[in-house]
Amino acid sequence: QCNLTGWWKNELGSKMHVSAVDSQGNFSGEYHTAVSSAQKPIEPSPLIGSQHLDKDGQCTFGFTVNWNKFSDSTAVFVGQCFTEDSGNEVLLTSWLLREKVDSLPSDWKATR
Repeated sequence: QCNLTGWWKNELGSKMHVSAVDSQGNFSGEYHTAVSSAQKPIEPSPLIGSQHLDKDGQCTFGFTVNWNKFSDSTAVFVGQCFTEDSGNEVLLTSWLLREKVDSLPSDWKATR
């Protein structure tokens, strides 16, 4: 079964730590991004999420990262856990980043 608890690292060097997942699938933790366009120094950022507790071990999950310590943007991630033939667990995710913009007409450039 997929266990999100612990440290995870992506191909860009970003890391996240997921604290214990509760019986309903809720979790929290910290995201340590290795990439940013912010002008302030990067700091670990809080995350909160939820996962399905499927018995087949290939659970879907989602979480939100609040970059409030160095940016005014928020990101959401959705993904699924897979187990490779070697036994390693792999998380495949997609994400959206919402940046703050100054006005409604600038909304078109706010989401990446």
